[in-house]
Amino acid sequence: MTVSTMELKLQEIRSETGLSRQEKIARLEKLRGEARALQRAATESAMVDDDGWYEDVHLIDTELENLGRPVAEKGAATL
Repeated sequence: MTVSTMELKLQEIRSETGLSRQEKIARLEKLRGEARALQRAATESAMVDDDGWYEDVHLIDTELENLGRPVAEKGAATL
């Protein structure tokens, strides 16, 4: 089974024992911002395929929810 780069990043954050819950959430929120920016770029360019951007955001949202930080649902218009 292939593991994505995002899954490796999330695993690293999850396993980092020196980080507090809030520090993990901050890192995840930064990653989420980066993933959303890539997602927006993909939707604005007809030449760029999805290439997993939507899955990355989903993985980050799931990790945030596991840490007790709910993610506000937003529609496609918020991209």
